[in-house]
Amino acid sequence: MAKRTATETSDPGSLTRLECKSSSSVADESELARAIGRLRSPLFLLKNRDNGVLRVANGEADTLTVCGCHPKESPGTLNAYIPATGPECLGDPGFIRNHAVRYAYVAGAMANGIGSTRLVEEMARASMLAIFGAAGLSLARVEEAIGHLAEAIPNAPHGFNLIHSPNEPELESAVSTLYVQRAVRLVEASAYLRLTLPIVRYRVAGIHRDQVGNIRLPNSVIAKVSRVEVATQFLSPPPHELLSELVRKNELTLDQAAMASEIPMAGDVTAEADSAGHTDNRPLVTLLPTLLALRDRIQARYRYERTPRIGAAGGLSTPSSVAGAFAMGAAYVVTGSINQACVESGSCDAVRQMLAQAEQADVAMAPAADMFEMGVKVQVLKRGTMFPMRASRLYELYRTYPSLDSLPEPDRTFVEKQLLRVPLEEAWRGTREFFLKREPRQVERAERDPKHKMALVFRSYLGLSSRWANSGEPSRTMDYQIWCGPAMGAFNEWTRGTFLEKPENRKVVLVAHNLLHGAAALLRQHFLSLQGIRLPAGLASVHPLEPATMREAMNT
Repeated sequence: MAKRTATETSDPGSLTRLECKSSSSVADESELARAIGRLRSPLFLLKNRDNGVLRVANGEADTLTVCGCHPKESPGTLNAYIPATGPECLGDPGFIRNHAVRYAYVAGAMANGIGSTRLVEEMARASMLAIFGAAGLSLARVEEAIGHLAEAIPNAPHGFNLIHSPNEPELESAVSTLYVQRAVRLVEASAYLRLTLPIVRYRVAGIHRDQVGNIRLPNSVIAKVSRVEVATQFLSPPPHELLSELVRKNELTLDQAAMASEIPMAGDVTAEADSAGHTDNRPLVTLLPTLLALRDRIQARYRYERTPRIGAAGGLSTPSSVAGAFAMGAAYVVTGSINQACVESGSCDAVRQMLAQAEQADVAMAPAADMFEMGVKVQVLKRGTMFPMRASRLYELYRTYPSLDSLPEPDRTFVEKQLLRVPLEEAWRGTREFFLKREPRQVERAERDPKHKMALVFRSYLGLSSRWANSGEPSRTMDYQIWCGPAMGAFNEWTRGTFLEKPENRKVVLVAHNLLHGAAALLRQHFLSLQGIRLPAGLASVHPLEPATMREAMNT
């Protein structure tokens, strides 16, 4: 054990440094471990005056010298102290209060209903926040999910995803309008490159002043971003030109537009680092501090009534990573890949088994179906599937040739035989029928522009590949598109040899509780280390707790 003592010594050049002096050992290391794990109790380490041995005095306030209190008889002096630090203490209390949850933790949206109604329900019943994965679904399917959750968990915390859809602007607008009409009060905005009328419409709908004149917004936005320029837009008031457009359409009054110029587009902005799906592969250790500093500059400029909060996402799948995010100043944390591996997700058992075998290097970037023509990519699993390579081949063909008819025979055969498994003409008929129902303008454009027609046919493969994975289509295993980040591999490594190694034991609330409980324990250990206490080897790691033990730990 070692205790750092601030002792000034003179070095050449008159420098001042701190020396570490040896301190006594802990009398009972196992008791120290148990005391650290009692998260909601303060921990005191006393040094015996006679032999210098440290002992745990967990809450024995009558024997301590704490906060200026001097008991008449004390067996030792206070050497280190940890305050009570339950999982509900992590993050920004304002996030917990505003979203009516117990913890500053979010199960983020996973498209195509992978973030399922079942997953959202389980999290809500545990007083935690989850976002339904509406991206990629039809308007009817989204409306069905809204009705289901309104009945299943009325007034419980939950949200819905609104994804930027530059290739399908009418669908994005329709989903936004549906959210306003059905009084969906929380939206996670994702994949935005710039603000659009639909997201602004949602944010400012129903804006008003309360009886004392404060601006009130019925709708909340959690924006997921990875670029400073996009974060700037969400941390700033809605653009004047979009507010003016809403006024022109009689969707906003002039007074409401004036109020909207005084609020940020998003009350919460998530720094999305290297993650599954749409990602710029940014490291969290640089992205989060950058957005925190950006937030502070924008807040100093606009002086909002409530300062926007900055959360963290991407790579968060172990207690260490969650603790690190909170230690860096994250107001809340958002998980993704690991929730897809849970039994409540909208994926299938075959995919959950594949995810359970993934290592950190088993991911790759592949073309995104929703932004195919723009060259935008998503991060996916490459172990056990050939989707990343096949999708990249399609994008290269799209870039190289002007139309389906111009494809060389070997490439045409590859697309028809291995990917679409039907002739290109038949593939176009199916694609055309799909878009006539979803967004007819895409068909109109494709019939004028052969290049766009090729893009739609290729996009159909990319879209179907995700649905094949969700449904577990056995004949299409090699084409499964499984959104996955390196966090999945880190989670598998942490759970190796424990009950959470098996996919059937991975339940979304249990996983969340283990991450939060473990993060709190690690932060308590770190607080001891800052006071010069060197923990015994092996004590500085946390392991998953089984359901019964976890229930007791989270409620005591």
